[in-house]
Amino acid sequence: MAVTLRGRLATSQFGAMEAKSSRELQARNYLEKHRIMELLTYLTSALLFSRPEKPREYLISILEQLRTAKVSGMAFPFFMDNSNITAMFQMLDSSNKGSISFIQYKEALKTLGLCTADEVLKDDGHGITCEKFMLEVNKKTQEICGKTKGKDSESYRSAAELLLLH
Repeated sequence: MAVTLRGRLATSQFGAMEAKSSRELQARNYLEKHRIMELLTYLTSALLFSRPEKPREYLISILEQLRTAKVSGMAFPFFMDNSNITAMFQMLDSSNKGSISFIQYKEALKTLGLCTADEVLKDDGHGITCEKFMLEVNKKTQEICGKTKGKDSESYRSAAELLLLH
């Protein structure tokens, strides 16, 4: 009888582990399907970039703008221009060397929603200058814009916004 009870207990524990991994898989699939992580990354980046006095109201405003853009088909404004990109570079280059590391560069692209964690970028062994950083950010933004609105599109949209609206 003890063996049977132990067998049932082991079977129920195995079933619980299967159910847990199944729930985890369902949760992961849900997050990917609805691009929740991209949304959270975009909202966090916008919040840290703007640093509004009332962060909750600001986030609500962004979500409302996203919804309006999705419903109306209007472009959602990219929150960074060249002066903002330069400022971001300067924050990363805290020692004022005029360049940042490749790791800092890739992390900045991920923060902006312009690069995925598993995307492979080539490191030429040289530091990333401000000019190169700005060119790459603008190039990646244009590439994503071209994929969704055509190569002649003048709409500069962030990668995260494009993921969220489609």
